[in-house]
Amino acid sequence: MSAYRFDPGTALPKVAEMTDFNIWTLNARVFPAIDVMPVRLSDRVRIRMGNLTMTAHPMHLHGHHFAVSCTDGGWVPESAQWLEATTDVPVGAVRAIDFVADAPGDWAFHCHKSHHTMNAMGHNVVNLIGAREQVLAKAVRRAAPNAMAMGTDGMGMMAEMEMPLPDNTLPMMTGFGQFGPIEMGGMFTVMKVREGLAANDYKDPGPYRIHPEPWPMK
Repeated sequence: MSAYRFDPGTALPKVAEMTDFNIWTLNARVFPAIDVMPVRLSDRVRIRMGNLTMTAHPMHLHGHHFAVSCTDGGWVPESAQWLEATTDVPVGAVRAIDFVADAPGDWAFHCHKSHHTMNAMGHNVVNLIGAREQVLAKAVRRAAPNAMAMGTDGMGMMAEMEMPLPDNTLPMMTGFGQFGPIEMGGMFTVMKVREGLAANDYKDPGPYRIHPEPWPMK
């Protein structure tokens, strides 16, 4: 886990920044560029995590419970391991989790701090929830023709927006799944549990389908 501060449109991080980060990554990537985790059904899985950021990360896995099997103090005896669905990884620390992947499907794995799964967050955005923005948007577009009002219905709508961004700027939410936009853009990936995967086959198996026929895409 790593964190960076990039001003919009810039190409270099502010290396002296210590608190106000806006890019959160796993393996130095953001979703959807973070690799998925293909797992064979019923295999025992271990995930190792190291936190190189200046804040703790409560890492959460959907669809499974896991045992915390390793800390900075070393491997935890099986009799002393504890079950979780979320484990906090402190600053500068490592954790390992073990579990049996016994539920087929596509399961999210992500930091439970919402702003860590949505990059390029702004801290000075006006709250316009429930406001009628038509008049405001019309006035703003006279000065800035490409401006777009947002926020009337909450942040989820932003996953469907397509607006121009400065070069070298990441969108806050990005990525699409078989049912539409995935409202994530940071510390987020998907564990894909499937029957019949070959040993050491880490190719993306594609979206999980309960039915053999493809789902209709909107």
